[in-house]
Amino acid sequence: MPTFQIDCLLEYQVHEPTEFIFQVEASKHAWQNILHEEIVISSMSKAMSEMPAIAIKHFDRDQGVNRFARLSAPAEQLFRLHYQAHVETSIPTRPIDAEENAIHLLPSETFYYLAPSRFCESDLLERMAQRTFGHIPTGYQRVQTICDWIYAHIIYESGSSDHTTSAKDILVSRAGVCRDFAHLAIAICRALDIPARFVFGYMPFYQAMPDFHAIFEVYLGQQWVLFDATKMGPIEEFVRVGTGLDAKDVPFASFFGQAELLKIQPQIHKLEA
Repeated sequence: MPTFQIDCLLEYQVHEPTEFIFQVEASKHAWQNILHEEIVISSMSKAMSEMPAIAIKHFDRDQGVNRFARLSAPAEQLFRLHYQAHVETSIPTRPIDAEENAIHLLPSETFYYLAPSRFCESDLLERMAQRTFGHIPTGYQRVQTICDWIYAHIIYESGSSDHTTSAKDILVSRAGVCRDFAHLAIAICRALDIPARFVFGYMPFYQAMPDFHAIFEVYLGQQWVLFDATKMGPIEEFVRVGTGLDAKDVPFASFFGQAELLKIQPQIHKLEA
């Protein structure tokens, strides 16, 4: 199994007492094994003197598939979170012959991922989805065709969208980033009655700046299958962090207070065997 080294650094300027919730830790998912990990928190005052240690509270959701670190940061300080891990992955071979499931054959837990959500308005895209992809043979190849269509018709452009941009918006603007590509693909799949969900994590970009990467997965046959409409990196080298309805369901960071993100540097490297 391939092994990856994760090195994630987040830096904030905190202006008032602020409660943070971070989701940066590798998921405890069946497709990956965490060999080692640690989170180190450090902070400096405005005068650049070291501040007292900040306690971290850990909690999870969905039996560890989504893991969170919660902490309280005092005011007027430079605050850093540094997460490091070694993770083995075993993502299944892509089942190119996998079929879509009739609704009555779907496992009950997948129905949650058929519903419209904040960023994936599948109910508003039904006519577009049927008109564009309704005639495509069902199964793996139809989902891959959706990815290929998005790749061909949507420009990947940093700064072209923001935290309010939805799948419907991307169809109009025709430009976005990885989370937008994933949202649009998810919305189209759900409009075609294919369970689909948002996944984000670490992926090595050999020709791009390091950042978290968003992809998606759909339920085909008897399993979840990962897809990436951006084609920016190898899916087999993806390390999962969060899984949910859309990006609003699994943000890498949430905070309650006044703070400014100064640096985001999530890096991943494949270790030699």
